[in-house]
Amino acid sequence: MKLSVNIIGSGFSSLAASCYLAQAGYDVTVFEKNKTIGGRARQLIKEGFTFDIGPTWYWMPDVFERFFSDFNKHPQDYYTLEKLNPAYSVYFGKDDFITIEDTIEKIVATFEKEESGSSKKLNKFIKQAKSNYDIAIKDLVYNPGVSPLELVTLATIKKFDQFFSNIKRDVRKEFKSEKLIKILEFPVLFLGAKPSDTPSFYSFMNYADFGLGTFHPKKGMYQVILAMENLAKELGVTIKTNAPIEKIVVKNGEAKGVVSNGVTYTSNIVLSGADYHHTESLLDKPHRQYSENYWNKKTFAPSSLLFYIGFDKKIENVNHHTLFFDVDFDNHAKAIYNTPQWPENPLFYASFPSKTDDSSAPKGKEAGIFLIPLAPDLNDTQELRDTYFNKIIHRFEKLTSQNVKKHIIFKESFCINDFINDYNSYKGNAYGMANTLTQTAFLRPKLKSKKVKNLFFTGQLTVPGPGVPPSLISGKLVADLITKHHY
Repeated sequence: MKLSVNIIGSGFSSLAASCYLAQAGYDVTVFEKNKTIGGRARQLIKEGFTFDIGPTWYWMPDVFERFFSDFNKHPQDYYTLEKLNPAYSVYFGKDDFITIEDTIEKIVATFEKEESGSSKKLNKFIKQAKSNYDIAIKDLVYNPGVSPLELVTLATIKKFDQFFSNIKRDVRKEFKSEKLIKILEFPVLFLGAKPSDTPSFYSFMNYADFGLGTFHPKKGMYQVILAMENLAKELGVTIKTNAPIEKIVVKNGEAKGVVSNGVTYTSNIVLSGADYHHTESLLDKPHRQYSENYWNKKTFAPSSLLFYIGFDKKIENVNHHTLFFDVDFDNHAKAIYNTPQWPENPLFYASFPSKTDDSSAPKGKEAGIFLIPLAPDLNDTQELRDTYFNKIIHRFEKLTSQNVKKHIIFKESFCINDFINDYNSYKGNAYGMANTLTQTAFLRPKLKSKKVKNLFFTGQLTVPGPGVPPSLISGKLVADLITKHHY
């Protein structure tokens, strides 16, 4: 008889795990609390505009390739991928920006133009970053975080010192231009911590950025979710929406199923891709591995204030991805990590998918997504959202030399309260737990419960960490643990 698995949540990690487990012969059911699947990667569709509510960056295409190839498929069987050129632009002041193009050769030339002698240094830096990428993404992150020995290989021993230096120190040792420094420090923000708290080894994110490039799936990131849903269903997975979980059933120290909408669904295994802290709240206290004190002491990746805007005209002087680093980065970082508060002058990011993708907005109009990184657990009110929208849109107009506010058709926002309500996110975090040295690999919350037999976890609060590619990998890792556990 087939062993059954109930999976909580339908984000990237849950869907990945569901595919691997179904392929291995398990009877798999996915429970999603919201009316549509995708977890944080849902869509907003309004008045002919389509927005990705969650992730908008498609990096590390090789990880997606590796996932689909495990099922003898390719991403292009499900969606069309386009490499963006330019990848993104970064504004530092009015009409003062640097554009990052689609090849390392072009990027090197851009650096040299900004700072004489920097091209040689960048080539050396990216060579090191590629070496780290090859070790990390092709090998290291595919370990389940069970033992410290997973980090000890011939390759990592040679790079041992890189775990005890940090990105900020490395970058500033080589480059003088503040603009170039900001561009090189930017990718590690995806890992959820300050460059000064991120080990040097994580420079592999710079290779993901400059070496591999930035892509866009036609019709948006949600196409990846739909692709995974199609694959899961082809493999026999059942997906239930509008199915929040009220309790994980435990008998004699063993997970026996879940309760959803008052109905008990029994299974041999329970796997949660929901927020880890929330999942443990579905257990009686004696069955929880981590105390409130444990979670409180952890460094969480930021939350975000997001705006989804329909404009009645095309927006000028921006690219598909545009970053606004015209204010002090350290002050904003302090407001996120050191003394959590609403930042005085926030950095922000804007995405205009309709620059690349006609399906994002009606003809002659523009879809805009604006994001401000914030500390989790802040007071979130409509008044604060409006205040910060006015702050960034005023700066946006000034920096890009155009008037856009009067061209807004509609504006929707999403912030800390929504992350809590929609995703049961701990303190309203957006990106899980940061990848600092003390929160790496085996030091992260475990994929397998130490207290409840046949209870497993996946997603951005566990191994390997935050981001879409790591979430795909997390699903594979936990599925491997389950299949090995049950032979």
